Amino acid sequence: MTTIRDVARLAEVSTMTVSRVVNARPQVSPATRERVLAAMVELDYHVDLTARQLRSGSSGTVALIVPRLDHVYFGQLGAQLADAVGKRGRHLVVEQSSASREGELAALSLARLHMYDGAILSVVGLGNTEVNRIRATLPVVLLGEKPVPRRFDHVMMSNVAGARLATGHLLDCGARRVMIVGGEFGPVSRGMRFARTTGWEEAHSARGLAVDPRLVLSSDPIKAQMARTAVSRAVTRDPSIDALFCVTDEAAIGAMAGLADAGRRVPEDIQVVGFDNLAIGAHIGPGLTTIDPGNDWIVENVVRLLEARMSSPPPTAAEHLVAPARLVERGSTKRAGVR
Repeated sequence: MTTIRDVARLAEVSTMTVSRVVNARPQVSPATRERVLAAMVELDYHVDLTARQLRSGSSGTVALIVPRLDHVYFGQLGAQLADAVGKRGRHLVVEQSSASREGELAALSLARLHMYDGAILSVVGLGNTEVNRIRATLPVVLLGEKPVPRRFDHVMMSNVAGARLATGHLLDCGARRVMIVGGEFGPVSRGMRFARTTGWEEAHSARGLAVDPRLVLSSDPIKAQMARTAVSRAVTRDPSIDALFCVTDEAAIGAMAGLADAGRRVPEDIQVVGFDNLAIGAHIGPGLTTIDPGNDWIVENVVRLLEARMSSPPPTAAEHLVAPARLVERGSTKRAGVR
């Protein structure tokens, strides 16, 4: 059986250096780290997490449980969280819940979670009552738009305020027929889509404008391809539409393609605002105006809360935080006051 001494010998370093690499400690140069990792691969050396946990009471790993791995936003968030927990000497493991009640319950009850030091759960399928029944045996921080029991630390986006800011920007830039792409008219789930539709309504109300329920494109065009098809049909059917507020950047990117399919120019004919501030939005043509939901702030506070929960003794009071949202203006919208 390969030991840490074998790895150190092959890499020509001390066992302490191998330990630092294994535990993602920062006091190792990139060249030395690469040499140690290459030796671990060559010798087929694996860390025995069970033994480590028995010795230290810690596995050095944190679980991130998200609805789907193919959602661009969660990929970006996961990368940021991996970097943040890595700086604290931990590793991030990502699990998929499939945005279902069963998936989220299973993720929190599976035996393998006992190998984690803590978990970050994006709540989509579970209701408040079900979340309240959770008797998690490990520290948990919750993400998501739904209200959760006060005993859990919870970090939310400013969904209503961000959507109000996005829609208000379009109205201030001269738009009068703002379609919401991916909206939810009525409290069907009280999730992200409902919250952002509420912000869309509030922006109109603040300016004394009525909302037209026909401008809620709610056939689940969240993914780019679905948004592309749905928007192309919608603007062809109703030429009066002069702006789109898309509830995600992914939907906005698809919507812009749909506008091109329909022969509409952005922003001359139809202005577009997204939500999420995905990195790719700055590199499409024209650049996507979007709402930055405060991802850096979210990551910083999620990791802070989780580290506090994993400390001894943990805090007695949970924190419920709402991230600040801001508008990032790019080329998909006009200047305020310009029609």
